[in-house]
Amino acid sequence: QVRLVETGGGLVQAGGSLQLSCSASGSVLRLGAMGWYRQAPGKQRELVAQATSMGATNYGDSVKGRFTISVDNVEKTGFLQMNDLKPEDTAVYYCNAFLAPLDTGIPTNYWGQGTQVTVSS
Repeated sequence: QVRLVETGGGLVQAGGSLQLSCSASGSVLRLGAMGWYRQAPGKQRELVAQATSMGATNYGDSVKGRFTISVDNVEKTGFLQMNDLKPEDTAVYYCNAFLAPLDTGIPTNYWGQGTQVTVSS
């Protein structure tokens, strides 16, 4: 079964760092564009960062200069490095990516299960 598996969330003090990982599992031919989103309680899900299959990146205004998205296409894993974390970064973080399953080769959109990031002041 093809899916995205997230790891790396947790509790950190303001000013600290965390790295989230998102790995494609199952029979995956290739990993395409990937994005990270977050949703805080009572708020809509918002884009944090995204990377195209060609390596172009885009960030939400609130995380520019602090967060970095990267993708290892060989390992079919994406990363979100989060530095200088602030209490307002507290949310459930979700990865989203296009995966081409081995049996079809057709890029299909998948979501990870979400991982909690809590930043204490």
